[in-house]
Amino acid sequence: MGRGLRPGADRGVNMPVFGLIDGNSFYCSCQRAFDASIRNSPVVVLSNNDGCAIARTAEAKQLGIKMGEPWHLARRRPALQGVRWYSSNYPLYADMSRRMFQVLEYRVPRVEPYSIDEMFLDLTALPYDLATFCADLRRDVLEISKIPTCIGWGPTKTIAKVANRIAKADPALQGLCDLNDTALRHDWYRRTDIEDVWGIGRKGAERLRRAGIHTIADFVEMDTRAVRNLLTVVGARVQAELQGQSCLPLADLAAPRQGLACTRTFGRPIDNWSDLREAVASYATTAAAKLRRDRLHAGSISVFIRTNPRTSTEAGWYANQQSISIEPTNDTMALIAASLRLLRKIWKPGYRYFKAGVILDALAPAARQGALFSTRDPQRAESVMATMDALNARFGRGTVRPLATGTRQDWRPRQAFLSPAYTTRFEDIMQVHAW
Repeated sequence: MGRGLRPGADRGVNMPVFGLIDGNSFYCSCQRAFDASIRNSPVVVLSNNDGCAIARTAEAKQLGIKMGEPWHLARRRPALQGVRWYSSNYPLYADMSRRMFQVLEYRVPRVEPYSIDEMFLDLTALPYDLATFCADLRRDVLEISKIPTCIGWGPTKTIAKVANRIAKADPALQGLCDLNDTALRHDWYRRTDIEDVWGIGRKGAERLRRAGIHTIADFVEMDTRAVRNLLTVVGARVQAELQGQSCLPLADLAAPRQGLACTRTFGRPIDNWSDLREAVASYATTAAAKLRRDRLHAGSISVFIRTNPRTSTEAGWYANQQSISIEPTNDTMALIAASLRLLRKIWKPGYRYFKAGVILDALAPAARQGALFSTRDPQRAESVMATMDALNARFGRGTVRPLATGTRQDWRPRQAFLSPAYTTRFEDIMQVHAW
């Protein structure tokens, strides 16, 4: 990269500089990465069950498509006939996020993933001009992982978030915003709404507006005790970060997961035990695979089922949940058995079930040695699970799965506009033909 070398001492060697890189309309950009025909078309990605818009390109926003707008209503609008709609393809998005992270990790000293499309960067004391470095970084991410991004940076994480938001909102900045300079920063503070600050939230912003605080500049100038009274110590920390005092260092290790859930709305209402049993067994299978991926065991499991409160029936509305403590495990078979035991307790015939889920808690690093009074053979279970995971990794998720999850699975969420899993399924890999 042509980074534009310049001594790091110009910025002060000990002055921390945090960057935040964010994928533009990330889910939509993942779809565009493999289909050149939609590079300039309005693109929308829908939520589970093809319910509502959860990601929109700039072209789609210009057509008036709102975040959360139901697809069954939007599709009737004549002005939206040219929109390309896609079902959520989470395996593809997760893999594209991994590729984006790898590009950054190779070029930046430290990278902390914040969400699937956002990552904090350690830009402290780099011997480059930061504007040139970040422009080159954006270019590399686009060329290698095919994801367009924006980058904002400043002396704290919170300021970097503000800078990133400004970079996305103002096309004149060409995807880059530097808020290291105090005077420039305060100029933007005067023009930026307080609700746009990471850590404030809608309810916090409402409380601040009632107190006469409307912009970031207003908030920064508030008395710290007044901030604590309104927003507790969390608000005081946000204020300190906006004033340039770093309170949130980059994490060297991701925070350990406290819980894990696999919940889905069904593609059609389920009114029989067999299909509901298959669905819950499938969710337990997915949750177990996530545990093994993160090398965790679960010591507690919960199962819930519910009907649709918006759909009135003679039987009325019903929802229930049961939980139990279990011997710590990530064995799919053990978790299926436990989840079905709980499901049997809460199942009631005569209802049309709308949603179900399996929730795992009491997560801890997977132990190498089983419990003293274990009723299972952990070595055998580990070998079986390792084989199943290896086959699914090689031939695609769900290639090998327990029979309890069913074969037809016609209750699965609707995905009428699902794109190929270009990077995670062997049969979906793009082919190039030459003549």
